[in-house]
Parts: sequence; C-alpha cells; structure tokens
Amino acid sequence: MSKPILYSAWTSSCSSRVRIALALKKIDYEYHTVDIKTEEEMREFAMTNPAKKIPILKINGLVLTESLAIIEYLDEVYPDPPLLPKDAGERAHARAIAFHIASNIQPLQNKAIIHKLNEKVPGYGAEVMDQRRHLPWLRSPGRASEDVLWEYCVGDQITIADLNLPSIVYNATDKYNVDITPYPLICKINKTLSEIPEFQASEPARQPDAPKKI
Repeated sequence: MSKPILYSAWTSSCSSRVRIALALKKIDYEYHTVDIKTEEEMREFAMTNPAKKIPILKINGLVLTESLAIIEYLDEVYPDPPLLPKDAGERAHARAIAFHIASNIQPLQNKAIIHKLNEKVPGYGAEVMDQRRHLPWLRSPGRASEDVLWEYCVGDQITIADLNLPSIVYNATDKYNVDITPYPLICKINKTLSEIPEFQASEPARQPDAPKKI
C-alpha cells in the first residue's frame, strides 16, 4: 500500500491539526507542499479539491478533505491513541471546542478572508486585520474557549480539541501580536502541548516548506 500523502502548507492552521493527528497515530506520510499564494498551482490543486483548500489527505485509496473530518476518519481507522473520549458527554464537549475553534476563531485569522473583504471594500480588510490584533475579534472567542477548557482541553487525555489549539495560539501571538496572558488556562494548556514531541514535530516552523532561519 502506498504511503499517505498530505497536501499541506506550513502556514495552514487546518493542516497543522492533521499533522498532529498523523504524528500521534504514528502514521508515516509524504508531505506535499501547496503554495497557496501561487495562482497557477492553486488551479492545478483545484483538480484534486475543487474547494481549493488544504489540507487534503490521500490515504487508503481515498481523497479526504476538511481537517476535522480527516481527524475523525483517522481516529476511526487508527484507534490508538484515541482522540475522542469514551464518555458521550465528553466526546460532545471535545467536538464542541474543536468546532468552536475551527468555525468561530480560525476564520477570523485567515488572510483569504481579508483579501475577500478588500475586494468588496478597498482597505476594509486591513481595518479588520488591525482590529484582530486587539480586543474584539480574537480575544472575545478566546474568552469563550477559556470558559470551557480543562486540564487538557477535555479532562486528562489529548483529544481532537487539543489538536486545534496550538495553531490558533500561534496565529494570535506570532502573526498578530495578541497578548494572551489574560487567558492563563489557554496559556497553560498550550505550554503543556508544546512539550509533547508529536506536537513539536507538527509546529509550523518545523515543516519542510517553512522559511529557513539564517
């Protein structure tokens, strides 16, 4: 059977979640860089995914899209270690945090959204990006997450919720200079995750297409 192929980009939050899942599941895969800034490559990429979005995971003869769907597939087919709690209530809780981050926070950090806003109203995208560095856009969703996070995101095991957290913190702190110290629980959990080898291996700066430090 051929090695799985992950279409990814080091800057992609959605790809980051899948990289962590693959690492935790000990699945060896081929990393295929997609330059999301290159129009020609994106046209070719659209032949694989008409939505022109990453990640895409080719595995077991399938072409899978949407990061959370990919993660759940991996968890069903490769159940060790589990990424969803056994308890139904905790499973719902983990999914709720994952969906909250993926649907309510990450889109507001997406530069493609800024470009679309600029197309409608010149300069408006830059205004929105500036707002995201401050209180209303990142911190308000962050407060919602702060209210629901536990020792990890849910209880005492790594779940699908935890796979979503590091990239959002990275975007807030490294891209937009947001001060997240008002959220000590998020900071604590993110620090715990950052010390886990599989999370370290999936960090943006460690990806083969990331800019090399001189």
